[in-house]
Amino acid sequence: MLQLRPNCECCNTDLPPAALNARICSFECTFCADCADAKLQGACPNCGGELVRRPVRPSAKLANNPPSVERVLQPHGCAPRVVEPGALA
Repeated sequence: MLQLRPNCECCNTDLPPAALNARICSFECTFCADCADAKLQGACPNCGGELVRRPVRPSAKLANNPPSVERVLQPHGCAPRVVEPGALA
């Protein structure tokens, strides 16, 4: 089940469960659309994976399946992931 993390890892913008501007990778690293698009060019800076819109959990399901309250904030900010030539992504 998705954790539905509450904030952007880059700029700390709040991303409530119904946020349509939340983006995640396959490891659930979470970013706002502004950071994902403008700063990260659609790639997760942690794993290099694609950032896609996070699905919205129906509000009726939130009581029994609550979102995460743990905020994750990267100390390095929104630096795009750099892969050295010849290195595995």
